Amino acid sequence: MKKYSFTEKKETRAGFGAGLLEAGRKNPNVVALCADLVGSLKMESFVKEFPNRFFQTGIAEANMVTIAAGMTIGGKIPFAGTFAVFATGRSYDQIRQSIAYSNKNVKICGSHAGVTLGEDGATHQILEDIGLMKMLPNITVINPCDFNQTKAATLAIAEYFGPVYLRFGRPAVPNFTPANQVFEIGKAVLLNEGKDVSIFATGHLVWKAIEAAEILESKNISAEVINIHTIKPLDKIAILESVKKTKAVVSAEEHFLNGGLGDSISQLLSRNFPAPMEMVGIDDKFGQSGLPDELMKKYNIDTINIVEAVENVLSRKTNCC
Repeated sequence: MKKYSFTEKKETRAGFGAGLLEAGRKNPNVVALCADLVGSLKMESFVKEFPNRFFQTGIAEANMVTIAAGMTIGGKIPFAGTFAVFATGRSYDQIRQSIAYSNKNVKICGSHAGVTLGEDGATHQILEDIGLMKMLPNITVINPCDFNQTKAATLAIAEYFGPVYLRFGRPAVPNFTPANQVFEIGKAVLLNEGKDVSIFATGHLVWKAIEAAEILESKNISAEVINIHTIKPLDKIAILESVKKTKAVVSAEEHFLNGGLGDSISQLLSRNFPAPMEMVGIDDKFGQSGLPDELMKKYNIDTINIVEAVENVLSRKTNCC
């Protein structure tokens, strides 16, 4: 198994801020909007360097995304940022009608997603945002795993034409992907080759999947780990190639089981290559206030839960195949 390590933990939201600044330097049409959360989304550097290309809309998220849609008509590339719960839930009608339906080149940037938002509790811990966004035609959905990948994703979507939902988080997480990586929208990243089971992970759960694979190796279980940073469009070829080899699947995500990555993979497999599958995610429960690590344990989306899911799916594989 390939060994991964990290020298520091960094916030994915900081990767967004760094990527936004660099994208602004590369393209004068890149503009930013924010709903009174500049500090939380690490947009200060962009605001300082490009004050005339930044628009503070106040706590009016639906208005913000509508303004962003209008800006695209003049050739601008707007990045509209706020907490994920407001970027998607509070603005859904405007996103559907003014951005998705019209295929406007708006980048919807949702920070503080999932239970790892922590102490702010259920009202701010959106767990259905991937489902909300992936069901809308024309919208690309991206959920990177660390600082470096979030920065690379931000730069990539600035060059991509079309509406995008970029999801990232609040906590500092292991920063282990290459700083000079080229981010390919819709292209999964193979992190570890294996023969017994395919683990497809996204966002904060990618590092947990790597940890799980190391534990499984000590149990003589060979796990293939693939980073699905783009939920839509899904890398169907990479997923099917892996599952045809291992014939057992585990998905892992910080999202509701309904509507998330596992849901997309199960639909793909049911149509093309049915195989035993377990899903690590949150099962139809709101979050609550707590420390991020505590909440990941409470809601069964930690390293050990991925290990257990693999053991469960392998028992089913043995029995059925």
